[in-house]
Amino acid sequence: MKTFFKPSRRQLLTTALALALTLPCAVVAHDFKAGDIVIDHPYATPSLPGTRTGAVYFRGLRNTGRSADSLVSARTAAAGSVEIHRMVMDGEVMRMGALDKLALPAGSELPFRHGGQYHLMLLDLTSPLVVGDRFQLTLRFERGGEREVTVWVQQPRQAARDSGHQH
Repeated sequence: MKTFFKPSRRQLLTTALALALTLPCAVVAHDFKAGDIVIDHPYATPSLPGTRTGAVYFRGLRNTGRSADSLVSARTAAAGSVEIHRMVMDGEVMRMGALDKLALPAGSELPFRHGGQYHLMLLDLTSPLVVGDRFQLTLRFERGGEREVTVWVQQPRQAARDSGHQH
């Protein structure tokens, strides 16, 4: 006697619902690796009207290895040039400055979120950054080599928006 599994309508609906709920997570979450460097969810914020600059952030930028590495440059067809920027408090004033490279100590994670200490500045944008757009960005690491990532343009979370960091 052969027995075949015949799922009930309820089991099929439960499975379909579970898949529908997990699919958006798979679409939204995106991370990339360059050697021991993990680039988690690269994103840009919409550019302000009338400006030709933008900024790229990461949900996380981690060096999971036992050796230090450095982010030495970035490039994209979406902008004329890309600079690595650091924000620092100078008394009561927040100042932004370009870095030649950004050290990533072994086992470290850097604050690369909107409103945080670091970001990539996009200069001379070829077109405005609009929510929902995507573009390619190539990151070059001293030890990890080059890695192309997909950057999604999205609104920052409310907490980050309240930080006052605007471009």
